[in-house]
Amino acid sequence: MRGRSRIGVVRGLAPALGALLAGAALAAPVPERLAPCVACHGSGTSETEGVPSLGGQQADYVVTQLFQFREKQREAPPMNDVAAGFSDDDLRAYADAVATLPPPAWSGPAADPALVARAQALVSKHQCNSCHGADLTGRDAIPRIRAQREEVLAQALSAYKSNTRPGYDPAMNEVAQGLSEADIKDLAAYVARL
Repeated sequence: MRGRSRIGVVRGLAPALGALLAGAALAAPVPERLAPCVACHGSGTSETEGVPSLGGQQADYVVTQLFQFREKQREAPPMNDVAAGFSDDDLRAYADAVATLPPPAWSGPAADPALVARAQALVSKHQCNSCHGADLTGRDAIPRIRAQREEVLAQALSAYKSNTRPGYDPAMNEVAQGLSEADIKDLAAYVARL
């Protein structure tokens, strides 16, 4: 039953994947294993609102997220169904493959200088660089947040603040308690534009 639900989800993604691959040449070869992933997440940079970019993500972070989806410690349809039948070896193989995707990069206009100043002050105050790295590209099991989709960043910070997204480490839930809605908006806009 668990395998069938995952297969059904993957089969349901096949038409979108076909359209994606037929309509656009991928910038870099994508491991075959990731074909179902790129249907929604893109080949490194997501073009779909609310769907995170996976490119450049840390393999240890990805394996942890896939584990949480599989065990339903983190609810995020359809990811729970996709990961339901994965073995531990599958989790690692997908995570390692995701880590090979090219990282997203901001291609729009530069952020407003006032926004940059406010957000940099928040990054310093909340010590975002101490975990996510000086350039916010993450390390080990800590995610890359640099150039992530703005609405994904804002949603994650809001969910940490409300404790509706428990982390495997409570640090983000604790940090987010000190953020106002305006702070979340500024941080998300700034980090997305890096």
